[in-house]
Amino acid sequence: MLVTSNVIKNSGVQFGTSGARGLVVGFTPSVCAAFAVSFAKVMQQNFAFTTVAIAIDNRPSSYAMAQACAAGLQQLGIKSVYYGVVPTPALAYKAMQDNMPAIMVTGSHIPFDRNGLKFYRPDGEISKADELAILAEQAEFTALDDSLDLAELAVDDAAKTAYIERYTSLYPADALAGKSIGIYEHSSAGRDIYRQIFEALGAQVTSLERSNEFVAIDTEAVSAEDQAKAQAWSKEFAFDAIFSTDGDGDRPLIADENGNWLRGDILGLLCSKALNIQALAVPVSCNTAIEQSALFTKVVRTKIGSPYVIAEFSVLAADLADEFAAIAGFEANGGYLLGSDVLVEGKSLKALPTRDALLPAFALLTQKATLAEQLKTLPPRFTVSDRLKDFATDKSKALIAELTTQPEKVATALGFTAVNNVNTTDGLRITMNNADVVHFRPSGNAPELRCYVESASTQAAQQLLTKALEFLLGL
Repeated sequence: MLVTSNVIKNSGVQFGTSGARGLVVGFTPSVCAAFAVSFAKVMQQNFAFTTVAIAIDNRPSSYAMAQACAAGLQQLGIKSVYYGVVPTPALAYKAMQDNMPAIMVTGSHIPFDRNGLKFYRPDGEISKADELAILAEQAEFTALDDSLDLAELAVDDAAKTAYIERYTSLYPADALAGKSIGIYEHSSAGRDIYRQIFEALGAQVTSLERSNEFVAIDTEAVSAEDQAKAQAWSKEFAFDAIFSTDGDGDRPLIADENGNWLRGDILGLLCSKALNIQALAVPVSCNTAIEQSALFTKVVRTKIGSPYVIAEFSVLAADLADEFAAIAGFEANGGYLLGSDVLVEGKSLKALPTRDALLPAFALLTQKATLAEQLKTLPPRFTVSDRLKDFATDKSKALIAELTTQPEKVATALGFTAVNNVNTTDGLRITMNNADVVHFRPSGNAPELRCYVESASTQAAQQLLTKALEFLLGL
């Protein structure tokens, strides 16, 4: 017999900003089973259930990992319902409706040689405390030999159907009538349902670049190639918008009518404005236009990662002391988290406290103004980001710790004369004397050093990002 905590500890798989991530070779059948068994045992401490929901993204390694998770659960006498390839929010939404835990097998946007597991309680995403409990759980289970033929998983379409109905029942059938939408499908887990939803709401849809190979789309660091594609598609098809997501469909990537990709935090800001949100929880890395817009009763800044954002929802609800308060959160990567029920088109939309890619798209595209026109209503603050790949996490932490003791060195190297503020909530975030921002932090999901910058124009932000990356490489 194996012990879950020992197997997990020796696997090389670790919890990051959202879920457990690691190399595919680290996710052996026994490691996957250990995570599933440990998760189930922790959930049994507070919830009664007989079934766990499982879904996957389109990575080649994901199905076998799902099989191993199901085999591990079976050892505890727990059944699995397998929803196949669906977006993460579709799995979370259906599992919450059915009051059962869930496991999503996905590596989201991280490199192809990696994968991951996301875990959901019957009431939403697990917390950081839950993560620690999963790591510490010492449940015994039987090893799953690599040579074992694990049971095939029969696909249940219920999660797909429920997610489609969440939006097709919310908006009228002509909500997007007259809109021409391009859907950049690549290998997104939701690519088989997005066209169906957009067309059901009246849009004319063009499918773009479906790929049989996994494509690692990072919505926080859109490649130059994808930027060029969007502008070319916009000119060729005269789209009102281009819609896409990351690999597991919880982070949106949306381009306006000119083929310009919207930053995730600006997308979240516009979505919150359209939904009349009163209070927001957002990570420290998000654009300061959120506060400058003066659209919200309260804005709370958190560490980066959806569990931190979700943890603030109950605090915001208590602070507002209003049972009808509209509460939400979003991240710089675009994932939108609905922390309370809200009214849309006179209908109630149920809370979904996990990242969702579709709500921001519909909230913006059902407005009378074009996306570019909506952008002009916001304070002129622009953010861009990128990362240094194959940069060890320990190396990133050591470098940031060193720079934290001498932020003036960063300012001088980047051409500034003084520092206005230093924030170490998550990494090192320096506000310069002209309100420009430079933020360094290790990725929580992959060996990458991320850099976010903010300035008063897109050109200035891009120039500052180039300088900041050159500064890091110089060190």
